[in-house]
Amino acid sequence: MMPSKPLPYNGDFASPDEYVSSLLHFVYTTDIFQILCGGTHILDFFTSRPGLFHTVLPLEWHAFLLQCDIMRLLNIFMRDDLSNLNLDGLPELPSSLYKYIKSIRDLSLSREYTPSKEVLPVLPQTVRVGMKPKKIHEVKNFADYIDRLSENIYQENNGEKITHYVDFGSGQNYLGRALASEPYNRHVVAVEGRENNVTAARGLDITSGLAIKEKVMRNKKLWNKILEAGGPNPHDNPDALVDTVKKVAGSEGFDFRPREQLTSDIAIQEGKGYVQYVSGRLDSGDLSDVVAKIDGGYKSSSSQAKEQRKLKLMAISIHSCGNLSHYAIRSLTLNPDIRAIAIVGCCYNLMTEKLGPPSYKHAYLRPTLQALNGRVGRESSRFDPQGFPMSRQFSTYKDDGIRLNITARMMACQAPRNWGRLDSEAFFSRHFYRAVLQKIFLDRGVVKIIHHGQSEDASSSSTTAVDETAPAPGPFEMSTQPVTIGGLRKQCYSSLKAYIRGCIEKLTTSTEYRRYADVMNEKMKDITDEEIDAYEAEFLPRKKELCVIWSLMAFSAMVVESLIVTDRWMFLREQDEVKSAWVETVFDYAESPRNLVVVGVKREDGGDERVTTN
Repeated sequence: MMPSKPLPYNGDFASPDEYVSSLLHFVYTTDIFQILCGGTHILDFFTSRPGLFHTVLPLEWHAFLLQCDIMRLLNIFMRDDLSNLNLDGLPELPSSLYKYIKSIRDLSLSREYTPSKEVLPVLPQTVRVGMKPKKIHEVKNFADYIDRLSENIYQENNGEKITHYVDFGSGQNYLGRALASEPYNRHVVAVEGRENNVTAARGLDITSGLAIKEKVMRNKKLWNKILEAGGPNPHDNPDALVDTVKKVAGSEGFDFRPREQLTSDIAIQEGKGYVQYVSGRLDSGDLSDVVAKIDGGYKSSSSQAKEQRKLKLMAISIHSCGNLSHYAIRSLTLNPDIRAIAIVGCCYNLMTEKLGPPSYKHAYLRPTLQALNGRVGRESSRFDPQGFPMSRQFSTYKDDGIRLNITARMMACQAPRNWGRLDSEAFFSRHFYRAVLQKIFLDRGVVKIIHHGQSEDASSSSTTAVDETAPAPGPFEMSTQPVTIGGLRKQCYSSLKAYIRGCIEKLTTSTEYRRYADVMNEKMKDITDEEIDAYEAEFLPRKKELCVIWSLMAFSAMVVESLIVTDRWMFLREQDEVKSAWVETVFDYAESPRNLVVVGVKREDGGDERVTTN
């Protein structure tokens, strides 16, 4: 089961250790990489002169990047054979750009996926309810992968089977429902913190036959009498409903609870799978509370009731967000009953940081103003032991450790290999509109320029202007105050005017954004269409600059994702109780770009085992 290489690295590396060494050296020492993955913010693209394109990128890159069609450029970055490029009509590819592109390619983990079988088991129709095509692809492929991994562990560990799967952040439990159904018939423990997800999942379990709806006595005639006595919405007043039921139904024992208040029982059958839900949020990899609840309170057949068996659990997850992936990976070392893990992570922007904010040794990764306020600022300064990086090697590299700021981690969530011309134009335009709006905000006094290192209080809307006699700050020593806008109606993205008008309306009328209302009414309400047209005329010729920078940022961030995944693998490799650990692809990148699974298998003597009785 374990692939020939424990990491799916590209490039001509002699071993995983050589790959990791090259990866860490590149990330730690390459200025242009740190600039593009952490030091560049589209929000401030036009707020300084001559602009970020000219100050960020080497001069010798400019002509080639600006003359190359953006989709052609993406092919050069990610797809074309670099040793045999056809550059007809373009300037010569600068050697330093060629070297950078090749480094990013070599250090990015391979994302190619080949299914283990030509035809995978088809998910039953009742299990597919509620799934979109992307989710069907993920569940179908990962369920097959988990089943094969379990069988491999069974064959290698003296025939002892995995007894349960513990699904971290199970959501509406699409994966668990598939594993519990034909043809897998596995036992799943779904751990989910949102009660509404658990309620929805239980409803889907009834549809798929994994649960039995609670049977209640109903009486339509009595219910009609209750409606006449209690009004059209009797559940709006529970106390009045009770009184009405007593008067009308007397002591006949009829149950008038609404459908959403009814419970369900697990449909346990000999040789079949089932799902058990454990509600609650996890804040570490310690699953002792979860393990204590496994199989508790469920009726079993007489043969099961007599059987004593050892729990052998596998922690699994499709796209557990942020630190939840870390908890799932650490569960292998913190819980004797966990024998293996298979975790596909996502939402790297939600991870916390173990080493705190990047130091001045990493000038480009220092938290800019976008990271000074709110959750981002708090998380980056927590020095959270649960955060990134996990491994000792990454945490102590060069005695300083590897750090990523929020911008780098957000960019790692991009999927540039999936960009097509139409969708690329759409989000390039949105970024362009927002960058121009920030320039307008700056010119009209809505925001001010802030030097890095200023106090958080200095970044508020009452900030005084920068000292005009001071030396001009460099592009990585300043930023502008952030204004959070969020999503807008679709029609607001049809033009720059529509976008700006939509933003002004939202920031002056929405109760959620009322903190901006006064300054927006004072500074922005009188802006004319002619002024907006003038800004568009000035900056539209430079939109290509923004497209190039954003493409380079997303391309470079493939290494950031590889760094995060490799750190998780390295953590497992450093643990004495872990027998084997590897990373491989489990989805088609075109369907689901977060397609790398981190797998760890514990040694047979890796810990004590708890004996339970069903």
